[in-house]
Amino acid sequence: MATGDSGSGNRLGLEKSPYLLQHASNPVHWYPWGEEAFAAARKKNKLIFLSVGYSTCHWCHVMERESFENTEIAKIMNADFINVKVDREERPDVDKVYMTFVTASSGRGGWPMSVFLTPELVPVAGGTYFPPEDRFGRIGFPTLLTTLANKWQENEEKFKESGSKILEVLDRTSRLSAPRGSGLPADEAFARCLAQLSRSYEPEYGGFSESPKFPQPANLTFLFTYNALFPQLDDAKHGLKMSLHTLDKMDQGGIHDHVAQGFARYSTDKQWHVPHFEKMLYDQAQLVHAYLDAFLASGRPRYAEVVRDILTYVMRDLSHPSGGFYSAEDADSLPEPNSEHKREGAFCVWSHEEVTRLLSGPVTPGHKSTLAEVFCHHYSVADGGNVNPYQDPHDELKNQNVLIEHGTVEETGREFGLSLEQCEAALERARVILFEARRQRPRPHLDDKMITAWNGMMLGAMARAGAVLGEVKYTQRALEAANFIKTNMYHDGKLLRAAYSGPENQVSLGSSIAGFVDDYAWMVRGFLNMYETTLDCEWLVLAEQLQDKQDELFWDKKGTGYFMTQSGDDSILLRIKEDQDGAEPSGNSVSAGNLVRLAPLLARPDFTEKAEGIFRLFYERLCKIPIALPEMNAALLLYHQPPTQIILAGKKDSDSLRQMIQAVHRETLPCRVLMLVTDSEDCGAFIRERHPSLARYRPKGEEDTLAYVCRDFSCQLPVNTPDLLKERLKIPMSQ
Repeated sequence: MATGDSGSGNRLGLEKSPYLLQHASNPVHWYPWGEEAFAAARKKNKLIFLSVGYSTCHWCHVMERESFENTEIAKIMNADFINVKVDREERPDVDKVYMTFVTASSGRGGWPMSVFLTPELVPVAGGTYFPPEDRFGRIGFPTLLTTLANKWQENEEKFKESGSKILEVLDRTSRLSAPRGSGLPADEAFARCLAQLSRSYEPEYGGFSESPKFPQPANLTFLFTYNALFPQLDDAKHGLKMSLHTLDKMDQGGIHDHVAQGFARYSTDKQWHVPHFEKMLYDQAQLVHAYLDAFLASGRPRYAEVVRDILTYVMRDLSHPSGGFYSAEDADSLPEPNSEHKREGAFCVWSHEEVTRLLSGPVTPGHKSTLAEVFCHHYSVADGGNVNPYQDPHDELKNQNVLIEHGTVEETGREFGLSLEQCEAALERARVILFEARRQRPRPHLDDKMITAWNGMMLGAMARAGAVLGEVKYTQRALEAANFIKTNMYHDGKLLRAAYSGPENQVSLGSSIAGFVDDYAWMVRGFLNMYETTLDCEWLVLAEQLQDKQDELFWDKKGTGYFMTQSGDDSILLRIKEDQDGAEPSGNSVSAGNLVRLAPLLARPDFTEKAEGIFRLFYERLCKIPIALPEMNAALLLYHQPPTQIILAGKKDSDSLRQMIQAVHRETLPCRVLMLVTDSEDCGAFIRERHPSLARYRPKGEEDTLAYVCRDFSCQLPVNTPDLLKERLKIPMSQ
């Protein structure tokens, strides 16, 4: 079997990506994406087999086990193809180009993605998962390999001609330009987005599909923003109701890890019960914002508890000692230390027998019921397991339980004659016992790659949580992440895509892949949230510098909008502008929101013009299928509303300033512009340079902080307490 750095065999052993390293001992002669592979394909005149996935992808593991570890299949691959492995999280540009082809040619996409390319990198055939033999009407991978290799040898020119035509079509369809004479979308886009979300809403359990059911936080961002701006409108109230119900059902469901915190990727059923168990950093970050929005909109403490739950998981299990955030935890793990094969969900599920054994004591001293009886009732733990066989086609969850709440803690307490406080304490004690037991199980694979975009997402979420909840530990953790990015992934004014955790937690940069537009967009947002949480202008300066660099590297200078990639990489056949807010909102959507927020803060009208350019570019999509761009619709909402300026005049780092900052963040003010006037030269000078009129606002003294609220070019008299500031901020922004 070939090993990592052998001269003619598998070349993945020296890579840093956890996904590529998972394949470093395959008998397949894998190359990483790069000129060495392309040159070999040209020299040997062979098709390239491109396999794209990520380290926590369940079906990627299945195809590896069935095909890439199969020596007979590997012989065919090595004889007839140049085989290239790509981590889609490292190289989203490669993934996007060829996924565009796969979805256009087959009508569906997903991972693993399997694509066949000419030596010129033009796609000619592709799909996703292929089984190791022909079955159920689906072509087997060996049959596909042999068929394509024979066709290439028989009629290479026809392949190339077909590939050229495919590339022309892809190039034509991927081009986006603003319609002539298009204005800016407004009420029509918002009304249609609300209508489309309402039609897709599943009223029983929430969410915006039947099954599988994904959290889709971008939908919630739009609905919460609309409600914050127009709380008196019936459709805004309906949007809020949909959002809160969705978040309630997710919190109660099996998609939420009730023992070890955090949320899984998606639910395989509409009840949010049986999840696909992998946990992604980007989901945790976006759900922090969703539950913070729910907390601010409703005032219910439970939503703040869920925020703390998510951040507990991230700080414990997805954190590098130097401050970065890891990417994901896998769905699959070994059921027992001596097991031969991993099983999906093995780390997270429970048998009735195990729960009964671990929680055998009385629920309270002298009570007739055991802790296990209360726990099993509350979390629907059944003797034969609680997973519908339809949701478990491979019997991996047979006789197992995925914890889910069907009733409230109060109801469980009444069932067992316990007070609310007694029942809450009992369930918490049970969760701690199960958490300690779970720690003894084999852990799932951790993808310790640290992606700049996702780190930007999470540091922004941490910072906002610190401000809204008034908990310094989250602000401090966000600061550690921001400094980690500055130290490790920001060089010569540019961002890198990823860093990696090496031996003894040393940080490595691998092949130093340049950042993509989403890396810049999310880091701008992260630094902007850091500024609004701390009012330290260092972060505002960095946000502006990164925004300017993003404009230089990615803005379409012949048109409008942001390309996903920089120019100059000949191996990337198409420069694409992303036009959909999926599991991660698109770079254009995030950037539109950033530009709308930055423009008044920095007195940069050119940022407003760029935001308008993005809205015009996506005019038709925003007006016809706005549900495809809910994050951009949220940015468009902010664009159309006059901002509320909040000027805080006080001593930097004082307690009174921190209290005023929290008062601002405890109100739902999506269109706020928050600025600090201080005697300190660094931040004070920077703000006064951009806003000379602020020179007349001076701190009152060493300890007091004054707050001025300005709307429609008029400022009210200052207030000097958080409660008075909250009263001022409650004045409706829109009538």
